[in-house]
Amino acid sequence: MILLVNGRPTDSKEAVISALDHGFLYGMGLFETFRTYKGKPWLLDKHARRLAKGCEMLGIQYTPNLDLMQEAVTELLRANGLEDGYIRWSVSAGEGAIGLPADAYDKPNEIVYAKEQAEDDPATRKGKTVRLLQLPRSTPEGDIRLKSFHYMNNINAKRELNSAGARPGTEGLFLNHEGHVVEGMVSNVFWISDGVLYTPAASTGLLEGVTREYVLAVAAEMGIRTEQGLYAWDKLIYADEVFLTNSIQEIVPVTKVENIGGRGLSPGGCNSVGAITYNLMNKYRDAAERNESR
Repeated sequence: MILLVNGRPTDSKEAVISALDHGFLYGMGLFETFRTYKGKPWLLDKHARRLAKGCEMLGIQYTPNLDLMQEAVTELLRANGLEDGYIRWSVSAGEGAIGLPADAYDKPNEIVYAKEQAEDDPATRKGKTVRLLQLPRSTPEGDIRLKSFHYMNNINAKRELNSAGARPGTEGLFLNHEGHVVEGMVSNVFWISDGVLYTPAASTGLLEGVTREYVLAVAAEMGIRTEQGLYAWDKLIYADEVFLTNSIQEIVPVTKVENIGGRGLSPGGCNSVGAITYNLMNKYRDAAERNESR
């Protein structure tokens, strides 16, 4: 695999960062993941904006350049022999003294990865199982949750699912310490009841996903009423439709919702994809392939 390390094509076996990089020592780093469609990165401006905001909050002096990002993605796809791919754009704080710093990080490291994206057609997309996690969602490190290098909570959740015998591909769903639905391990969650589209509010401590925001905008254009708030688990159990979002998997229908013990129900009482979810899935893919942002 070829990576871009501070703009230089580098074989993954030769890519190194300093052992004194504060991304390694203290988790001071951020990343964005996104897909390309017909070779073009999708919603790149929104990912770059979130990355820039996060870096500013962490005192990392890094300003994404959209034109250079576009060129880098094209170069990386070509170097790895890919027409389209999954892109991870990482920025670590850079080298520093051991100890907690007071000053800004002025020499961050930028590492960009690309890997093959599995073919996927919304028309044939299979439903996913969601299971409630016993492990609560950790609180954000600051005022809002950043897409940071801190993934211990997510990894422990994955291990919980495995040890409990959850089926492969099951998405774990977090509640916060107050008992409100937050998000999945790698996704935001939505559900539909009586024609209204619900999703947890940012105040629950979720990551405000780029795809989440896009779906809310598309739903509004479709005339679908949307609500964001604090919701108990049972609101999701008895929903008519449930789906997950992230920038790699797009919109994924949920066909079974399980409690901690693995017992569950199918949204709407059946295993098929709901009509609103299906329409959103296809509208999203159509816009992505036309590279039509909002």
